[in-house]
Amino acid sequence: MFPEYRALITQLKTSDAHFHSLFQQHNTLDQQVKRMASRTEPSTPAEIETLKKEKLRLKDAMYVILQKASQSE
Repeated sequence: MFPEYRALITQLKTSDAHFHSLFQQHNTLDQQVKRMASRTEPSTPAEIETLKKEKLRLKDAMYVILQKASQSE
């Protein structure tokens, strides 16, 4: 995710608590979606879709932070 911001992501995970929280939430949802999609965790297609939308919302929020941080460097 966002390979062009790899170094900035590493920096923000340690210096920005909000970004770190978003990053952790996204990773947790990503793992859950993978488990649900592989049928190792029970789910419905609607539940998976809801989690994917939440992941996208988190990703969008992280992208906004990354863009602002990269402009201020």
